[in-house]
Amino acid sequence: MIEHAYIHIPFCLRKCNYCSFISGENIKNKTEYIKTLIFEIKNRYKKEPLKTLYIGGGTPSLLDTEDINRIINCFKFCPNPEITLEANPETVEKDKFNNFKQIGINRISLGIQTFNDEILKLIGRNHTSETIFNSLEIIKNSGLKNISVDLIYGLPNQTKEIFIQDLEKAIKLDIQHISTYGLKIEDGSYYYKHYPKNLPDDEMQADMFLYLCDFLEKNGFEHYEISNFAIKGFESKHNLCYWHNKNYYGFGLNASGYEGKKRYKNKSILNDYLNNPLQFEEQTVLTDNQKKEEEIFLALRLKEGISTDKIAPKYSIIIEKYTRLNLVEIKNNHLKLTKQGILLSNEIMSEFIEE
Repeated sequence: MIEHAYIHIPFCLRKCNYCSFISGENIKNKTEYIKTLIFEIKNRYKKEPLKTLYIGGGTPSLLDTEDINRIINCFKFCPNPEITLEANPETVEKDKFNNFKQIGINRISLGIQTFNDEILKLIGRNHTSETIFNSLEIIKNSGLKNISVDLIYGLPNQTKEIFIQDLEKAIKLDIQHISTYGLKIEDGSYYYKHYPKNLPDDEMQADMFLYLCDFLEKNGFEHYEISNFAIKGFESKHNLCYWHNKNYYGFGLNASGYEGKKRYKNKSILNDYLNNPLQFEEQTVLTDNQKKEEEIFLALRLKEGISTDKIAPKYSIIIEKYTRLNLVEIKNNHLKLTKQGILLSNEIMSEFIEE
């Protein structure tokens, strides 16, 4: 039974310079997109009660309450579900967020990225630091009490001192969750073709990461996953479904899902999706061995790691190698990455995936 669903809303006021996601589509297509999305949901969703629903993008908070409500009403829910909506500060409005709370949204993921106004402008964000503070006040006054913010380190012109200031401001916001990401220049982003100047090098990014781990943990945030920190009890239940390798629906343009042994991705071109929302762009049926490999790969992102009982003996040489390098460790019969290991996580985790 599938208990989790992701919804992709591709619309943005402006595509950020670092963003490689399928987003920035013309908001004029909103009505047709919502109609097609609901058609897809009604034809693929099997009416299981959901534990989590995550509405991401893009900027879902651009949509009207009526649109979000129509999407939510397509689903059945377990008692006390987690229903997350991604938002950007410049789209936060008092009446809209009061209404979001009333229709069932109970968790907000707010894209802050940095509090530095010069860097915000440089990376193509539409808000200022003042907008951030104002938007959080509106969100809290609406009665929403489960708030996550995103921060990026390694941005152009960002020094370690500027990033430390971002962290110090973040912990004073009375929020419950912080996601942190190192900047990566990927194909599909503006920066991929117009490479930015004055980027912190890999060593500085690593230094920023190690600092934020210590700083946030000292200030009451548990480092429960490679990129995520939470006050106890406020871990993202939806994202935990990914890292525990559970099944989930993916609805909308370019959304990915995992049902049974099948991983799939929807159409990535808007017109293709609107014309045929029930046809996948990609799908793969995993073997039992591939499922086990993915379970290890994903669980190593978590603080607790993975039980050694679930790791086949054939991986013992890999484990011994990285243990000697102090990049992995075994505690309480669980294999986990060390903080230094997290810096090389992609390299380490890939060794558990056979070509």
